[in-house]
Amino acid sequence: MPIATVNPATGETLETFRPLGPDGIEERLAAADRAFRAYRTTGFPERAALLRRAADLLEADVPDIARTVTTEMGKPVTAARAEAAKCVKAMRWYADRAEELLADERPDDADVRDAGASGARVHYRPLGPVLAVMPWNFPLWQVVRFAAPALMAGNTGLLKHASNVPRTALYLEELFRRAGYPEGVFQTLLTGSDAVEGVLRDPRVAAATLTGSEAAGRAVAAVAGDEVKKTVLELGGSDPYLVLPSADIARAAATAVTARAQNNGQSCIAAKRFIVHADVYDDFVERFTAGMAALEVGDPLEESTEVGPLATERGRADLEELVDDAVERGAEARCGGRRPRDLERGWYYEPTVLTGVTPAMRVHREETFGPVATVYRAEDLDDALRIANDSPFGLSSNVWTRDEAEVAHCVRELEAGGVFVNGMTASHPALPFGGVKRSGYGRELAGHGIKEFCNATTVWRAD
Repeated sequence: MPIATVNPATGETLETFRPLGPDGIEERLAAADRAFRAYRTTGFPERAALLRRAADLLEADVPDIARTVTTEMGKPVTAARAEAAKCVKAMRWYADRAEELLADERPDDADVRDAGASGARVHYRPLGPVLAVMPWNFPLWQVVRFAAPALMAGNTGLLKHASNVPRTALYLEELFRRAGYPEGVFQTLLTGSDAVEGVLRDPRVAAATLTGSEAAGRAVAAVAGDEVKKTVLELGGSDPYLVLPSADIARAAATAVTARAQNNGQSCIAAKRFIVHADVYDDFVERFTAGMAALEVGDPLEESTEVGPLATERGRADLEELVDDAVERGAEARCGGRRPRDLERGWYYEPTVLTGVTPAMRVHREETFGPVATVYRAEDLDDALRIANDSPFGLSSNVWTRDEAEVAHCVRELEAGGVFVNGMTASHPALPFGGVKRSGYGRELAGHGIKEFCNATTVWRAD
């Protein structure tokens, strides 16, 4: 895939970039290693001052960088501004809390004595240069939620961003440079995916984090395993959205529209499979379909647009194949199911609701990365949980009910990294984020995320 900015609203190539060659990659690896040797010795106050400065600069840049993001990957500009603001919040959150999160841990005195020591503690140290392989769907947020904790912990970062968001990738490198970070602490590797293995195998790279497809995760995990290097993987998701009889159906349906169509439907944590109890199925489907059909599809730079184009032409083709296969096998498209007739340029696809989905259809097993929802009828709670867990993915989940016993049962039984009750899945710096099964392993954000790329060092004394 060429490294280029291609406007998904028009299909026009705006700029192409020459990928780094072996010499350029070597220069950046050497710089990351040199920078780590010095940067790891800095204190939390110094790191926090740098990160706050980066947050201030990003906050001032929000209008401009939001347009860059929208032009590169197609999300509505209102959503791009919100993404940039969320990054500012996360930077400040880690700047304020990293020292506390990584404070030495001390076991109970009785356990220390039992260990034959006069004192003991656990001290957190940075690992070194961390390779981050990041996707295009949240091109700012995915990077910042890695970079903010990693840099506050004393690591250095090497960003291999998706090849269709090079302007955003270069902006992020420049942002940290403008904030005053030493040369080499955060760098963008403008290169294709074919260079990832070589970078990860380099002995100067200590660990890797990847957000992306299951295939990409498998490839990185295989190399990292061979090199015995730590990885954190956040892969695909096909999140279930359970609606039970006691729920506020009007609110559940309205929230479902946002949960499915956010980011043009291109979000790993977007609700994708709507599993509705038979008693409220018809009411929910009617409301949900009307809401999806009413979404404003159009130019993502227009303030009124709610759904823009898909990020790539291949992505739209993949989505069309899933929908066409489902309809051919008996599913019904309650709305959408085609390209908008009044938007001939760009990679648009109408918000779509499919009912009558069965396990024989590809859409039952594969992730729909676009504004397409599948709706299932469940006979009871156990049936709903069976359908929800009948997926290779386990990123997050949503449950709508006023029954506390049902909430407790769902929290216990749902195979997912998160359970969101009477609301849609969202990420926040204070909450750990990640999945199970083929959605990956490890956690980002919160104290869990900052410790992923630290060496938990046991310090034992007998004097």
